[in-house]
Amino acid sequence: MSANPRILLDADALRANLARVRALAPRAKVLAVVKADAYGHGLVPVARALAGADGFAVARVAEGIALRRAGIGHPVVVLGGFFDRGEAEACGRHRLDPVIHDPDQLPWLPEDVRPWIKFDSGMHRLGLGEAAFRKIVSRLAPRRPVLMTHLACADETDNPATAEQLRHFGRLCEGTAFERSCANSAAILAWPQSHGDWVRPGLMLYGISPFPGRSGAELGLRPAMAFRARLIAVRELPTGEAVGYGGAWVARRPTRLGVVAAGYGDGYPREVQPETSVWIGGRRAPVVGRVSMDLLTVDLTDHPGIAPGAEVELWGPNLPVEEIAACAGTIPYTLVCGVTARVARIETERSEDGARQGCL
Repeated sequence: MSANPRILLDADALRANLARVRALAPRAKVLAVVKADAYGHGLVPVARALAGADGFAVARVAEGIALRRAGIGHPVVVLGGFFDRGEAEACGRHRLDPVIHDPDQLPWLPEDVRPWIKFDSGMHRLGLGEAAFRKIVSRLAPRRPVLMTHLACADETDNPATAEQLRHFGRLCEGTAFERSCANSAAILAWPQSHGDWVRPGLMLYGISPFPGRSGAELGLRPAMAFRARLIAVRELPTGEAVGYGGAWVARRPTRLGVVAAGYGDGYPREVQPETSVWIGGRRAPVVGRVSMDLLTVDLTDHPGIAPGAEVELWGPNLPVEEIAACAGTIPYTLVCGVTARVARIETERSEDGARQGCL
């Protein structure tokens, strides 16, 4: 039994979340977003678990090539498009469909890919202005491109910017018969008028809420990641003893201090505040002292039966990552994407008798 931290990837949860997307947008095809190593969950295992999607979206050409080398045959869209001739040629060789967001890409566009043409409706990162968009759509019409935009404020359900972006994009696409794609996770959940022909779920596929102050469970989603480690020591401290770097936490009573084999070197946020908990022995226990690179400490005074070797959940089904992100003053994306390479990823499946089965 290793004490090293690990990520458990729940493939059943991924499929359940995909089914939730389909229930919310039943007339749309699903482009599952697996960029950034599938939001830290593992690119290839996630793509295999989500084989029921209609296609996958990645940010960069190299991510698409990794899917092809793993035997993934679905359509793969490169959201960042290609940057130079070499990347364009790689899109052709590996059958990757690039997003066109700049007229300078056109001379390199391979003949045998389906382009997605991006209109900048207000995000102002990548995307074409109106005149360039109309011109490129007309030029590439024989290829039956997908027309797309990206919503900047869909997670703010009372922000009129989303409705205005959708109106702007809709007006621009009038008179075309091409497929359209606007909706990210927040829009799938909160803006049904955005669904169009292709939805692009990302965060919600992993069971995480895109809305501040809400959990994935509240939205009918199941967390796909459980970040776990082991308790490796228990110390008895008298009142008044300080713990960790800088002595930032001082015991106010005789304390059973637990030492957990995980730290910011594994991706657990150093910035967590005193109200942060871990899950151990079926209950919460508070994190105390500063998180260090390889270890963190918890107060086990109210958990008298907990001994070294106990499993500790840092976030997962019992402890929403949204909560831990809030305690660290950040967003869930940064936590799941920030789990480091030294943390083992283990995929789990549910067997016929209901037991969890793990495989590296």
